[in-house]
Amino acid sequence: MSTPNTAAQSAQTQIHNIGYRKYDGQRLGRAYARRSLYSQSLRGAYGLGRSAKSKVTPMILFAVMCVPAAIMVAVAVATNATKLPVEYTRYAIVTQAIIGLYLAAQAPQSVSRDLRFKTVPLYFSRPIERVDYVVAKFAAMATALLILTGVPLIIMYAGSLLAKMDFSDQTKGFAQGLVSVLLLSLLFAGIGLVMAALTPRRGFGVAAVIAVLTISYGAVSTVQAIADAQGSWDAVEWLGLFSPITLIDGVQTAFLGASSSFPGAHGPGAGLGVLYLLVVLALIAGSYGALMRRYRKAGL
Repeated sequence: MSTPNTAAQSAQTQIHNIGYRKYDGQRLGRAYARRSLYSQSLRGAYGLGRSAKSKVTPMILFAVMCVPAAIMVAVAVATNATKLPVEYTRYAIVTQAIIGLYLAAQAPQSVSRDLRFKTVPLYFSRPIERVDYVVAKFAAMATALLILTGVPLIIMYAGSLLAKMDFSDQTKGFAQGLVSVLLLSLLFAGIGLVMAALTPRRGFGVAAVIAVLTISYGAVSTVQAIADAQGSWDAVEWLGLFSPITLIDGVQTAFLGASSSFPGAHGPGAGLGVLYLLVVLALIAGSYGALMRRYRKAGL
């Protein structure tokens, strides 16, 4: 037999139908959510679908990357040159400052805003898991960097064919350049996202990315120059393991037929080049693992 208190609680506990309609449509699942997050993140990396102000920086940097390639092509066509003045594998090394600025501007935009405004838990209220979020963000940033570094190579390749340069040589160089910028895009995307995800503050994320890329390259290049001046050429090769851009330089020197940008052009051979490649792959995998750990700590 119910007591008066129980009857009163039952009277107060009611379920109201406030008119929400049941969803009877198709549920697209995790794969669709992952693709959508990838697409939106990639579009955001170039300001697409955002305000005009958000498009200024990425589009200017993209133009700055492409204009030198277009100028080289125009000169080559006008002068009937037999080869391009800059190798395909060297173009990203020469323009590394622009790539670094782009990464510093866009990596925090990709992840810091979600952390700052605490919108990441909303992603996980849908059929999407932590691995989906990390894979989508990583892939989107790597694709954005690949577009930034790959389009100038396409311009150079198209121009070389218009200038009637040797087809086989240009195709081989173009393919080697694409492999190089693919590795660079994966490596830089991982490092940039890890640095940006450490803080919800976009400004701190920008500073962290610039510091990691600039300070490491400046320090390594300085010590390499000192070692080269003292005749320690083996040290020049080993020191290249401690900076992202010199790692890419070492890999393409060892395996892609590129000329080294190290002081004295003392790039690694195939033996040491294997270590360079392993370090690059380890950093890419480590960046992915660090991002997974970061979002686990965020309680996601």
